[in-house]
Amino acid sequence: MCGCCSSDPDPDEIDCRIGARSSSPRREECVLERAEGAGRATHADKARAFTIARGECVEAAAAVEIAAVCGSASDADVERVAVLADRLVAMLTRLIR
Repeated sequence: MCGCCSSDPDPDEIDCRIGARSSSPRREECVLERAEGAGRATHADKARAFTIARGECVEAAAAVEIAAVCGSASDADVERVAVLADRLVAMLTRLIR
């Protein structure tokens, strides 16, 4: 359900420009959070940064899915990103523990 309305958003009403633009900054945030986590001293600090990076990774993959719905990305792009995101999420989950 959409946070700003009482029903699920219609895929035809999605602002495609937002989905297309948001994937690159989210990908960059994920990389920056991974680097930040590696530089932390305590396990709790590292886990926090890696948890944020994992969330950014999932958001970036979702942005590519939105871009595909809008026609800005192909199904092959979505599949490739999904495979990479799954691997990255698994790695980050192991680093969090």
